[in-house]
Amino acid sequence: MATIDASFASTRPARGADWLGRAATFCYLTIAAGQMLFVAFILLFYYPATLSGDFAAWNSKPLIMGFVAGDTAGNLFFAVHVLMAALITFGGLVQLVPAIRSRWPVLHRWNGRLYLVSALTLALGGLWMTWGRGTWLTLTGGIGITLDALLILGFAAMAWRSARARRFVDHRRWAIRLFVVASAVWFMRVGYMVWGIATGGAGIGKAMDGPFDIFLAFANSLLPLAVAELYLRAGAHGTTTARNGVAALLTVSGVIILAGSAGAWMAMWRPYI
Repeated sequence: MATIDASFASTRPARGADWLGRAATFCYLTIAAGQMLFVAFILLFYYPATLSGDFAAWNSKPLIMGFVAGDTAGNLFFAVHVLMAALITFGGLVQLVPAIRSRWPVLHRWNGRLYLVSALTLALGGLWMTWGRGTWLTLTGGIGITLDALLILGFAAMAWRSARARRFVDHRRWAIRLFVVASAVWFMRVGYMVWGIATGGAGIGKAMDGPFDIFLAFANSLLPLAVAELYLRAGAHGTTTARNGVAALLTVSGVIILAGSAGAWMAMWRPYI
């Protein structure tokens, strides 16, 4: 399985093993495994409570602002936001598989349209929940969420525009960028878990106002985006050394993601396990 590869391959003949392609596939698989655990948690924890109308059950997990008695509009918006998170996460993973794009192009197109609509809805909803409902603990955190939402809106527009113009190489690049920033909340969970395991939680404030909190408010989208940009550039016109260097970075990133995802899964279910 070659994932997110063909669009960015160098025009030069390949020499030896394609370590960049293999590393990208490995990194994708670790992301897919971690995000499917995230989807499973949403389906098992939030869906039953939401569909049964037991919105107060949301607050059994730590949330900045979940269920608020009397806030019908805010509670409904939160429900839609959480339920659509599972949809966009799964849809994004499907959209990046080349086999689906080549064998089932109709599925790829319609899933892509649904993904774009979901991304736009979640970005605009995130902005409203942050500044309309006041779902933030620190101003820095609110600004970080706003930056990510603006990146989602911008990348979604570019992905749609390039697809409409049938510039498919550009479209796939914008789609990867969109997938990365749309996954920022998940990257944040993984980041907190990895940092907590490595340092014992140094720099994490009780109100998410510590040095690491401030860093992660922006790094949850910008750091994965930087790695994605290195991959895109190395695949398009990188030297052998650059390609191998990025391949090593993707491999290390995959290992870190795998460890963080497993830890985050355990933490999400605590104290139920």
